[in-house]
Amino acid sequence: MMENRRKTLQVHVGNIAIGGDAPVAVQSMTNTKTTDTASTLAQIKALADAGCDIVRLAVPDMDAAKNLKNIIKNSPVPLVADIHFDYRLALEAIHQGISALRLNPGNIGGEENVKAVVDEAKKVGIPIRIGVNAGSLDKKILEKNGGVTAEGLVESAMQHVRILEKQDFHDIVISLKAHDVPMTLKAYRLMSKTVDYPLHLGITEAGTPHSGIIKSAVGIGALLAEGIGDTIRISLTGDPVIEVKIANEILKSLGMKEYGPTLISCPTCGRTNIDLPAIASEVEKRLDGITKPITVAVMGCVVNGPGEAREADVGIAGGKNEGLVFRKGEIIRKVPESELVNELFKEIDDILAE
Repeated sequence: MMENRRKTLQVHVGNIAIGGDAPVAVQSMTNTKTTDTASTLAQIKALADAGCDIVRLAVPDMDAAKNLKNIIKNSPVPLVADIHFDYRLALEAIHQGISALRLNPGNIGGEENVKAVVDEAKKVGIPIRIGVNAGSLDKKILEKNGGVTAEGLVESAMQHVRILEKQDFHDIVISLKAHDVPMTLKAYRLMSKTVDYPLHLGITEAGTPHSGIIKSAVGIGALLAEGIGDTIRISLTGDPVIEVKIANEILKSLGMKEYGPTLISCPTCGRTNIDLPAIASEVEKRLDGITKPITVAVMGCVVNGPGEAREADVGIAGGKNEGLVFRKGEIIRKVPESELVNELFKEIDDILAE
């Protein structure tokens, strides 16, 4: 855990702790139909294999809610039911054995409906995540603040929080999502000074991987570096497995998690005499199937390569039509350029075996 990490209250989603001293949990959401058990479970398992801790499922109707038990009993990770407007779906999801709810209590009817959901959630000890989105703020809040603002996002979230607190319910997680990165940063900073509930970070509707990864890394990474955030989701258009990989890479880059290989690759310069971009790309592809943490360096020249990358477990450095293989900065052997990648992976296999 980062030394400056903000201390929050702790809740549990199944066997995953969120907040307190727990590691930052990675979440994603399936894009399958929740009534399709086989497809949904296949995606959940793919997400879990990629390093996802918690998976959220859309529950748009009672058929989806009633099918949750068939998914829950075979899921390798805890599941969250995403509920909008209908409190009966929340009750059914709880009865089916869901580990958490994503639900805004102000949107499910009157106090009687909220009490019904809260009472059942208390019985089984599951938390509720309040999720405020910039695109769905109440008109009164928009008018008061002159449009969508960070203050409006926090005000909206606090309205939902107070509804739950009135029912003496405190197993709460809060998210404040917007596609605007500066607004999102401001909202989470303000919320972190307002309550001690754990915060779920995300840049909503971030876009395709090309732009969405950048926006998410900047926004979520900045907050995590400030010690804000207890669980994260990268929201991208497309395969959710990519979301999980990027989330874990963000955590790894901040020293908050060990996650698979780390590739160090220098920029090209006039000293480079090998096809460094092609070699680095090939190494990256071959590392993709490795899950153990190992640092691998691909350096362009022998002048500085082994020395600059001495912290790497293993690496290669190019020469003229040839290159060096080294471990922890110590040169092992010289090999032709065509054999560099294969020789590198021989060393990687040896290290992993050790």
